[in-house]
Amino acid sequence: MEIVRELPLDQILLGDSIHMMRMLPPASVHCVFADPPYNLQLRGELRRPDDSLVDGVDEDWDRFTDYAAYDAFTREWLTEVRRVLRKDGTIWVIGSYHNIFRIGAILQDLGFWILNDVIWRKANPMPNFRGRRFTNAHETMIWAARGQDSRHRFNYQAMKALNDDVQMRSDWFLPLCTGAERLRNQHGLKLHPTQKPESLLHRVMLASTSPGEIILDPFLGSGTTAVVAKRLHRHFIGIERHPAYVEAALGRVLAAERAPDEGVATKPSRRDIPLVPFGSMVERGTLPAGTILTDRQRKVRATVAADGTLVCGDIRGSIHQVGAKLQNAPSCNGWTFWYFDRDGAMLPIDQLRIENP
Repeated sequence: MEIVRELPLDQILLGDSIHMMRMLPPASVHCVFADPPYNLQLRGELRRPDDSLVDGVDEDWDRFTDYAAYDAFTREWLTEVRRVLRKDGTIWVIGSYHNIFRIGAILQDLGFWILNDVIWRKANPMPNFRGRRFTNAHETMIWAARGQDSRHRFNYQAMKALNDDVQMRSDWFLPLCTGAERLRNQHGLKLHPTQKPESLLHRVMLASTSPGEIILDPFLGSGTTAVVAKRLHRHFIGIERHPAYVEAALGRVLAAERAPDEGVATKPSRRDIPLVPFGSMVERGTLPAGTILTDRQRKVRATVAADGTLVCGDIRGSIHQVGAKLQNAPSCNGWTFWYFDRDGAMLPIDQLRIENP
C-alpha cells in the first residue's frame, strides 16, 4: 500500500476509516472527534428481519450485536487514532448506552487517559414511542488524552467566557440538530440518522484546540466536524465510507464561511504557558543583566543580575523570593508581580514567557 506522506488537510476522504488512517503519518493530528457506528453492520446498514432500518438509538440494536466483533473493530480504529495523535493530543468519542462503556474500557486498555465524561443533555429529545424505557435524552462524550503524561490543551478561559464567565460544567444542554441544519434526502427524510448539531462541535473545538491545529474525524458522516473546523479556522481531515454522506458533507463545507479572526482566538491558560526558568531569559538576552524591574505601581525597583537573581538594596534572591520579601508576604508569584517597560508600556514579565517559549 502506498503511504501518503503529506497530510490531506481540509479534505474529505472516501473510504474505510481504518485503511485511510493507516496512510496518515504518525503523530500528525492535534485532536480527534469520533462518532463511531454502534454496530459493525452499521458501516453499511443494519436492518431488522422485516427490512426496516435500525437507527443509532433503537433498543433493538442489542439483538443484532456481536460484541466480540464490535470490540475488535473498536480496538482497531482506536489503535490507529492513538498512532496519528500527537503526544499532547486528545480524542473526543461520543456514544450512547449501546456502545460508550465498551469504548471507554478499550480506551483505557490502549493507554489513553480519560479527562472527562461529558453528558450532552438534549433539549429536545426524541420520545420513547414504545413506552418501555425512559426517554433517551442524553449521549455521553469521553474526552481523553493520548496518555497520562500528555500536556493536553484545555482553553479554560474560552469555556468560561462561553458560559457567562462561570466555569463550564460537564453537562451540556444543547438541542438536537433540527430545522435548516438537518440534512434531508430527496424524499424529505433524514439523510443521516445521527447528525450532530454544530453547536456541540463548536464547543468541543473551542475547548481543546487552537486556530491552525488539525482535527481528524474518522467517521465524518454528514460533515459537521469539517464545517465547524473551517468556521473556527482549524484544519480538518474527514473520512467517510458512504458516498451520499461525502457528497452532502462537501456541499456543507463549500457553503460554510469562516468566522472573523478575532472571534476564534483562544487565550492560553496558565497551564499552557511554558515553564521557562527566569535565568534562561537572562542567558538568552530576553531580559539582560542590568534590566530594571518594578512592581505594577512602580513603588519598588529591582535590578536583574547576571545569575538570574534580582537585587534590591540588601535583598537578593529569585524573582519570587525578592517579591515576597518586599511585600512582607509568605510567598509571591514573581512572574506576575514584576513588570518591565516596553516603549512606555508596563508589561508583566509573564508576557515574555508567552512570546519566547
